[in-house]
Amino acid sequence: MARYTGPSWKKSRRLGYSILENEKELNKRPYAPGQHGQGRRKITEYGTQLQEKQRVRYIYGLTEKQFRKTFDEAKKIKTGKQGSNFLFLLESRLDNLVYRAGFAKTRQQARQLVSHGHITLEGKKADIPSIKVKPGQVISLKESSKGMKIVADALESTLVRQPYIEFDENKLEAKYLRLPEREEILPEIKENLIVEFYNR
Repeated sequence: MARYTGPSWKKSRRLGYSILENEKELNKRPYAPGQHGQGRRKITEYGTQLQEKQRVRYIYGLTEKQFRKTFDEAKKIKTGKQGSNFLFLLESRLDNLVYRAGFAKTRQQARQLVSHGHITLEGKKADIPSIKVKPGQVISLKESSKGMKIVADALESTLVRQPYIEFDENKLEAKYLRLPEREEILPEIKENLIVEFYNR
């Protein structure tokens, strides 16, 4: 299944969750799109699990294959809960941390910055969005990319960063300090439903 590239606002309204994490999509029309969007509909247990899985998949912008592969990686981690470990792996992706650092306004924009070679990891060019960043590693912009307007706009609009990211405004670089705590990421998401979905 290909990565979803359609309207994010429409998808957010369908899932009842802001996949851009800014709530703008739901402020004006907090109901599903379409003729019957405001009608009530009963969701089965399977439907609830599927919806939760789709929410997280669209938030991080992964294909189903990538999403499942990451879930299987989380299964192999012997410490901690599988659902939490799964979210930690998603949060440790390079494109996500570029977004969290404030270099981009959305994860999709962050993915493009990485793919087009504007990002370095530990001083070396990193153009694969799915690279897993390890705690202690430093993410930065290429010297030739530091004057990009799209990045300047994103940095200007970034008011708060997650506590597991240390940002140096002078060097325009971000350090991934540690793995996040569960309550620091997507607190509304019920990852246990995703675990139940894949372990049916």
